[in-house]
Amino acid sequence: MKVLIAPDAFKGSLTAIEVAKSLEKGLKKASTEFEIEKVPMADGGEGTVRSLVDATNGQIMTKEVVGPLGDKVEAYLGILGDQNTAVIEMAAASGLPLVPKEKRDPTKTTTYGTGELIKYALDKGCRNLIIGIGGSATNDCGVGMAQALGVKFLNAKGKEVGFGGEELENIEKIDLANRDPRIKETTIQVACDVDNPLYGKEGAAYVYGAQKGATPEMIEKLDQGLQKVAQVIKLDLGIEINDIPGAGAAGGLGAGLLAFLNANLKSGIDIVLDTIAFSKKVKDVDFVITGEGMIDSQTIYGKTPIGVAKVAKKYSIPVIGIAGSLDSNSDEIYQAGIDALFSIIDRPMKLETAMKRAPILLAKTGENIGRLVKSLDIRGEL
Repeated sequence: MKVLIAPDAFKGSLTAIEVAKSLEKGLKKASTEFEIEKVPMADGGEGTVRSLVDATNGQIMTKEVVGPLGDKVEAYLGILGDQNTAVIEMAAASGLPLVPKEKRDPTKTTTYGTGELIKYALDKGCRNLIIGIGGSATNDCGVGMAQALGVKFLNAKGKEVGFGGEELENIEKIDLANRDPRIKETTIQVACDVDNPLYGKEGAAYVYGAQKGATPEMIEKLDQGLQKVAQVIKLDLGIEINDIPGAGAAGGLGAGLLAFLNANLKSGIDIVLDTIAFSKKVKDVDFVITGEGMIDSQTIYGKTPIGVAKVAKKYSIPVIGIAGSLDSNSDEIYQAGIDALFSIIDRPMKLETAMKRAPILLAKTGENIGRLVKSLDIRGEL
């Protein structure tokens, strides 16, 4: 019997491949007859680099870059097994966890380091880039990112503007003449699972500014800056940027990648599924096990288990979802394609205990699933 194990990471506990290996251990204990393929998954957020590297036998590479505060940080990216695709998580270079709470100020922070990671990927020969843009500390519309790749943003005096969201309202001209020429021969896919516009009450500054340290006064100033950049983008680049869904993601980085680097914004899970050719892997298996740390009402909005289930259902393949925590109302999850849900928790315990015991709990759950499937198979009910 063929089984495909395709989980996301259990955040803060295990990577996706570690989850898959633990489940495999349990299934094998139930029956050595299971033929198992492990495909670590992600949805474009944290852990995407690790999952895609593991899934394609790629490698993680590190690079010192300019952090969100302008100091140096050690960042990373993944180069996949094809040696032509690089996966970048902007949070590795420009993420909120890199900024101490007392220093969080999106009028100052920059995406320059993310641009340096893009340049590093180009230097390594990659011409297909996947960029996850969750977890940003920034609100600079990707200006810093573009500056690292040679794009010039000039003020009224013809001088280049500095770093941070506070500089956006000073931009009068965008000059792409010195942009890295390799961008033209590169395909850039951006994993973006929010649909916020660039500016306005539903835009980057008003919705996400406060969590990055912005005061109400800062938020108003940042929003005005984003409006100004959008105006200049329209005049100099001929692109209406604000109303594109996802333009406001990551403090406007979604808009910047699209306008300055000709990127495409796409659902993160769809990018991952396409990259690993998931349809080919799933079509001939007997059942699929997927999961993540918590399966709840948010799971249906572009998360890994539902993305996996949608593909499996095209081939009428049963899908089992596993998680540390399950929402009490699972109807939406079942309607979205998951056939059965299992929590790995076997008794009341603290979250910290569950996270430490996750490998054991996953293996036991895998064994229980395996024994059930095996018994049904023996009885001819499969």
